This record gives sequence, C-alpha cells and structure tokens, in this order.
Amino acid sequence: MNIHEYQAKEILKRFDVPVPCGRLALSVEEAVAAAADLSGQVWVVKAQIHAGGRGKAGGVRLCRSVEEVREAADGLLGSTLVTHQTGASGKRVNRLYVEQGVSIAREYYLSLLVDRESESVSFVVSPAGGMAIEEVALASPEKILTCPIDGSAGLTADDCATMIAMLGLGEAAAAAFPALAASLYRAFCESDCSLLELNPLIETTDGALIALDAKMAIDDNALYRHADFSAMRDLDEEDPREIEASAHGLNYIALDGRIGCMVNGAGLAMATMDIIQLKGDRPANFLDVGGGVTVHAVCEAFKLLFSDQQVKAVLVNIFGGIVRCDIIAQGLLEAIRTHPMQVPVVMRLVGTNEEQGRRLIHEAGLDVRWAADLDQAAELAVAAAKGI
Repeated sequence: MNIHEYQAKEILKRFDVPVPCGRLALSVEEAVAAAADLSGQVWVVKAQIHAGGRGKAGGVRLCRSVEEVREAADGLLGSTLVTHQTGASGKRVNRLYVEQGVSIAREYYLSLLVDRESESVSFVVSPAGGMAIEEVALASPEKILTCPIDGSAGLTADDCATMIAMLGLGEAAAAAFPALAASLYRAFCESDCSLLELNPLIETTDGALIALDAKMAIDDNALYRHADFSAMRDLDEEDPREIEASAHGLNYIALDGRIGCMVNGAGLAMATMDIIQLKGDRPANFLDVGGGVTVHAVCEAFKLLFSDQQVKAVLVNIFGGIVRCDIIAQGLLEAIRTHPMQVPVVMRLVGTNEEQGRRLIHEAGLDVRWAADLDQAAELAVAAAKGI
C-alpha cells in the first residue's frame, strides 16, 4: 500500500528521523494558514499524489510570501498533474503539503528495499540526489551503491562507513549518518515496508541531514499489524478496478495494453504477460485469481476484464491444481449474464476438472478459442486483438 509524503514523514518522525516542519492542507485557506503557522520566510507547497516526478511536473512550488503560497495552492488544488509515473491521464491533486523551507547544501539519494538477490533488506545510496534513480542507473551506474544488511547482525559501523564514503558526506553529516541510518532501518523493519525512499536526503548548510522528501510503501500482508497505517489508504489515488478487485480477494493491477489476462499464480501471470509481449502485443492487466478462488470471485474477475474499454481480447491461462477448471468455467457463465462477451476469449485450461470446465463452456455455446499450450494461447490472443 502506498501512502502520501506527509503520511510517510509522520511515521518517520516516530523513529526520530529529521524532517522539515509541515502541515497538510485540503483547501487554499488551509494552505495559507499552514504557512502562517510555520516560521520562516520561505515555504514549499507540494502536491500530494502517489507518483514520483512531481517537481519536474510543476507539483512542487517554492514560495517566498504568503501570497505566493495562496497562488500556488490555488493553482495546484483540483489540477491534474502528469508525471513520468502517472501516465498520460495524470492524477488529480486533492491534497497539499505546506512545508517550511530549509537551507540546502547538497542532495543525496537514499532508499531501503527488500533485495531479493541478496535475500536481505538493502540500502541503496547515491550522491546524485534529486534525480530519478533510473536515470542515474542508466547514465552513471558507478554512482549507485547497494549495501545489503545482514539480518542477524543488523546495521553495522562498517555498513555506515561504506555508505558515507559513497555519498562523500562532510564531517558533520558523516557524524550524524549512523544514527539516521539506524533510525531508517528500524522504521523500515518495524513498519513492514517494501520500500522507503528519500529523494532527496539533504545536507543543510550547517551539516545536518534531513529527509526532504519521503516515499513509503507498506506490505499489504502486514497491514493487520498496523491499523493506523490502514487508515492512511487514499482510495482516490487508486484505480477503481483495483479497488473492486481487492474487495473480492483478487490480485489485479491495471496496465496499458489491450489483452486482458486471467491467470492463477503470480509467476504464471508474469510469464503470460511476457509471452504476450514476445508475440507482439501488450497485456492490459496483471490478474492473479489465487489458489482458493470461488465462482463468485472468478465472475467478478471476468466482469473487470469485459468492462475494460481498452481490452480487445481476453486470455485465460489456468493451470489447475488447487484451482479447479470447472470453477473458472462457472465464473465465466455467471459473468456473461450481466457482461456479455463482446471481445474474443482465448482459453488454456489444464489440470483439475479440465474436462468438466471445457464441457460447461461447450454446452453453453460460447465462442471460445481453445489453446493447447501457453505459446499457442498468446498467439491466438494477439491475433484476436488484431481482429484476425
């Protein structure tokens, strides 16, 4: 689950991570009042959306007077911000964060993530702060350091020394870094994060280290341990189809292609999307129905696919083990009562109750294209999307 910058900073403050003073604003007047409450002569008004690249898109504005704060808030609230992460449709700005300005000497990149390669939590640091880390990786990979943390030993002095050397911190900042890194590591682990990113982490003119920006993603599977985090979920930032899918226990992520996918198992779903691209088209979604799926959930999954206007063909790839193929077929029959099949459907049903599933579909007289294997299924789906 993604949360907003202001929410991430509230969490970081619990772990003694230094952040600038700021206030949430839901209206122009609240933004003006927030600036008046914050001391100083410089403020930053930040659009709060679940996407990076806000600064380049005009979503972060430096203001040197309360009147400029008013103008910035008026211009941002209700606007649509388009960044490299939002897609062409962008995201509507419903919340602002008004923050006290700070004196910046240098900017750094720092993040923590679950590193599957090293099977550990890893720090990723770079002296090229303020830039998209993907751009740094392409242009200057030598400026990125990944530092895996031994789970049994925890963060060590050697780990900190390695990161300090890569960042090239000044004397005061270097002295402050171990405590900051320890706080961030504790925040990451105790909050059950999948990602914690500070871009930038800044060094002020007096050598202090401050999290100027913060992005945090919480592992959905751990939310039962964090009732306060669950309350931070902003449904306005999520795709309505993804919200609907989660209500039925489906793992669904909307994408920008035109072949709707229904698969059981995340690995098989990824392989299905890969082979669709290999065959020359793009998936419209990731959809894993899971192992204990019911007829009702499958029905809702088909409704999601059939109601997506960008979907030109549907590919069902089920390898029945715990999931029974007849449940998939029954779900399709339930779905078409209210959502008729208006696009071609390609099916690969293999495994438990395969024959029963095929028979149900044949007896219903549905025009389904059958595939013997995944390769053929992808070819048929791509051809169907092209109207062939």
